[in-house]
Amino acid sequence: MSDTPVIGVLALQGDVREHLIALASADALARPVRRPEELAEVDGLVLPGGESTTMSKLATLFGMLDPLRARVRGGLPVYGTCAGMILLADKILDPRAGQETIGGIDMIVRRNAFGRQNESFEAAVEVAGVAGGPVEGVFIRAPWVESVGARAEVVAEHDGHIVAVRQGNALATSFHPELTGDHRVHALFVDMVRAVG
Repeated sequence: MSDTPVIGVLALQGDVREHLIALASADALARPVRRPEELAEVDGLVLPGGESTTMSKLATLFGMLDPLRARVRGGLPVYGTCAGMILLADKILDPRAGQETIGGIDMIVRRNAFGRQNESFEAAVEVAGVAGGPVEGVFIRAPWVESVGARAEVVAEHDGHIVAVRQGNALATSFHPELTGDHRVHALFVDMVRAVG
């Protein structure tokens, strides 16, 4: 891998364009990923926000769920925001019928924990590993992490709740840094991808 890693954004649903812009500004070559052959060509992957139940159904429909699980288990660096965090959880506290995850982080996540769409908010969040002060977190029907296992590291909390977790090559935030113009969390992820290369 060169100094400019190729990072995909799972483009089945959600805020794909914003992640592509944030990754490009963090010196990655960003591209949408919809098919297994596109997944095979990336050095890292972002799972965007959206609707986690719909995303898991579309991943199954597009033949992506098993390849995603295999690549994440194989060590592919992956970053999930909001619904992407839910997809990376080994367990969902209150799953919808038929909802599946990719897994990869030893955590239990509660869907829509911060409330409904009209209860969305922004807050300053201190994220371990991100220099320069707190990042602006946009919370939209956001999950939080109920608990983490021994292998997972809590990297941010808000209002007493875990909102960012890292485990090995996997990073997850319940908020949306791609919506703020502050791309330091994406830069952290790009550095994680480079470290693997």
